[in-house]
Amino acid sequence: MNSARDPRIAIVGAGLGGLTCARILQQHGRSVTVFEREASADARPQGGTLDMHTDTGQAALAAAGLLDRFHALARPEGDEWRVLDFATAALLAQQGPSDDGGKPEIDRGQLRGLLLDSLADGTVEWNRAVSGVTPLTDGTCRLLFGDGTAEGFDLVVGADGAWSRVRPALTHATPRYTGVTFVETGFDHCDSRHRDLARLVGNGSMLAKGTGRTLVAQRNSDGHIRAYIAFRAPQDWHAAAGIDLDDQQAVRTHLLRKFDGWDESLRYILRNSDNGFTNRSLFVLPVPHTWEHVPGITLLGDAAHLMPPVGLGANLAMLDGSDLAHALVTEPNVDDAVRAYESIMLPRSIEAATGSAQGLDHLVPATAP
Repeated sequence: MNSARDPRIAIVGAGLGGLTCARILQQHGRSVTVFEREASADARPQGGTLDMHTDTGQAALAAAGLLDRFHALARPEGDEWRVLDFATAALLAQQGPSDDGGKPEIDRGQLRGLLLDSLADGTVEWNRAVSGVTPLTDGTCRLLFGDGTAEGFDLVVGADGAWSRVRPALTHATPRYTGVTFVETGFDHCDSRHRDLARLVGNGSMLAKGTGRTLVAQRNSDGHIRAYIAFRAPQDWHAAAGIDLDDQQAVRTHLLRKFDGWDESLRYILRNSDNGFTNRSLFVLPVPHTWEHVPGITLLGDAAHLMPPVGLGANLAMLDGSDLAHALVTEPNVDDAVRAYESIMLPRSIEAATGSAQGLDHLVPATAP
């Protein structure tokens, strides 16, 4: 049976949502272990910049006691948007940061580091890949690891992203391709080496849209600009074009053809990037994505509600982590806590996923914008 006093809690995945949950649990004296398949915190780059919203991401950080440390790292000026005409690069619209600094930007890696540093030593067990989870008749679960070992827990939280190994214990849903691909690239030391691009982007983000094609560039910290070349295409667009994704020059040439007719100051993003190109096909879970409650297992973040990256995913993952932790420290037992959490999270995620799908259609319009 579950122990109300000291439940054994496992979080699978050391992303923002799982770490937020672990931090708040530890604040309340609860023990928790986070299992992460990557070898270390710096095993790979963590991605671009995130805008933290007052009522979601920042609320979670406040619950975790980390809001002041977040504001010390965040960039309020990053909440600026510039929309340019794709053919002339003329400024069509501009939105500056809100007066109250409601959505400051922070590099994902900085935010993850802030959360990791807040945890007790040894909370995250690195290089511990999970292969699945088996619910048991007594309401607990057996967590299965890639090395063939297993451990028992009163609660397993799947915070392991789009291709979650925990999700199949709750639902048969699998992510589907949206029809939109992002090709990511980047520019270093922009204010000295890429000054025209830096002026074009400004302090925050720049957007230019054509039919089925969009360029987005965003300021990160330390003078870095991360750019996303977005377009509607089959998932195997590169194979159909006879392009090896490891052949960076072939990718560059193909993208330049795809954006023929765009202003040369925008095509600079395609011609002169410093960091090569990384193909990122966008996947989503079905909407609505729900499941019948199973004792001892739940999901948060992308594992529960994978949606397009239009500003909500990280915020919701952190709010999920905060809400789940709050339920675990206030409800009388683990099962009541999970039921209370899911009753809030699932309806909220349906609404957010619907809005995010509309946001992706707006970001990469199928017809002339």
